[in-house]
Amino acid sequence: MRAAPGRPPVQVWALWLRATHWALVAAIAVAWFSGEALLRQHELAGYAALALIAGRCIGGWWGGRYARFRQFVRSPAQVQHYMGEVLARREKRYLGHNPLGGWMVVALLATVTAAGVTGWMYSLDMFWGLAWVEWLHRSLAWTLVALIALHLAGVAFTSWRHRENLVAAMLSGNKRPQEPGDVG
Repeated sequence: MRAAPGRPPVQVWALWLRATHWALVAAIAVAWFSGEALLRQHELAGYAALALIAGRCIGGWWGGRYARFRQFVRSPAQVQHYMGEVLARREKRYLGHNPLGGWMVVALLATVTAAGVTGWMYSLDMFWGLAWVEWLHRSLAWTLVALIALHLAGVAFTSWRHRENLVAAMLSGNKRPQEPGDVG
């Protein structure tokens, strides 16, 4: 990422947010790859993911500007308008999450939470062995895989369209400064 001459990068993603993001990536990976073969690791990763989601939700209400849900969760009309702009190849660059990215955050947080809760339910006597709980947990896990693939595709597409490495931004916290036409 290069800032314009004389214009330093802007800190968008705080350290706690970046650490939470990457820790959640790790927890989901451990949960996915440990599965039933390493059930204790799978459970611990699921509980870690739930704790990270709780922290992210707290930050979504009381965190910094770009972490707050009200900053990036847009109305359906705004999302539809943004999608039309993307298809017309004239979408604006957002310093924080764009309208589609904002709803992807919500979808990922909700799906990880639901997968974690159904996994916990399966460990309780009253739900142990119930086929629908296991089916729901597995369905949520596969839904999460699909959402992650869409998330990565969106990151790659937006990085390419706006010539900005969003993975590097999620590592450093910095993005290039707002330019005319961008949404801050």
